[in-house]
Amino acid sequence: MTIGSISEIGYLSLRTTDLAGSIRNAVEVLGISEVESTAKKAALSAQAKSQEIVYTQAAEDAVDHIGMVAASTDDLEAIREKVDRGNYAILSEGSIETGVGNGFAFIGPGGYTWQVYTEQADYSLIKRGEVGPDRFGHINVQTPDTVGMRDFLVDVFDLRVSDQIGADAGFFLRANNEHHAVAILKSPVVKLHHHAWETQSLIDLGRLADRLARRGSRLLWGPVRHGAGDNIAVYYEEPSGAIIELYTDMEHIFDDDRPARIWEETDPWWLNQWDGQVPPNAMDFGIPPVERS
Repeated sequence: MTIGSISEIGYLSLRTTDLAGSIRNAVEVLGISEVESTAKKAALSAQAKSQEIVYTQAAEDAVDHIGMVAASTDDLEAIREKVDRGNYAILSEGSIETGVGNGFAFIGPGGYTWQVYTEQADYSLIKRGEVGPDRFGHINVQTPDTVGMRDFLVDVFDLRVSDQIGADAGFFLRANNEHHAVAILKSPVVKLHHHAWETQSLIDLGRLADRLARRGSRLLWGPVRHGAGDNIAVYYEEPSGAIIELYTDMEHIFDDDRPARIWEETDPWWLNQWDGQVPPNAMDFGIPPVERS
């Protein structure tokens, strides 16, 4: 159920210094499928669609861009008008990634590049493989200016705030009835903390931990039930330095006008309902947006 100009977050494009390792992690650990690849780039997806994440071999680990699906051609045009009024730099008058529909790309607050495009929204949970997630679900970005990022996402993309942490410690924003497509947390530096993938069962979270253990690795955090979003999640580090979240049982909101829940910043339960604990280094991970001239 689309509530504004964006129907869903479409895909994430990352630059990586270890393309082979990123592909191997995505396929063998996370459990998604490679759908297209060259010597320097690979597109992967959990669903029967062109791409949900793209990795490109590079000299740096960084966020290349974030793909957002416009709900209609009219919505795409409306977003473009707001981008122009905001004087955001246009990077491309077309799509900068193959496999996506008509659109444009621009540079927003914090240096993040956004590719906006039209595509028929697909909420099918028919996935490519027998293990792994059902779909790409959301991203978590960190920035010193959480209010500015929130205002940008609300004003330009028409996202709605589902939960707010303190005055400006964090915001969780939705594009459809799933609790959030983009989460923002306050940090001294601008970075993508994690990209998140939805699955249907707690069993899948355990199987991910098993796959990591067989490779001599471990979860960074979890299983944990968050307060903001109510989802049960596990986290681990991928080769790029970003974090991957696998989650299930997230809140869905069917009232477009539901006011945001407000949490005290010092209340640990918005992060962890079960015991209030967070690993001391859990928020230290992440990769920055690529610097564009």
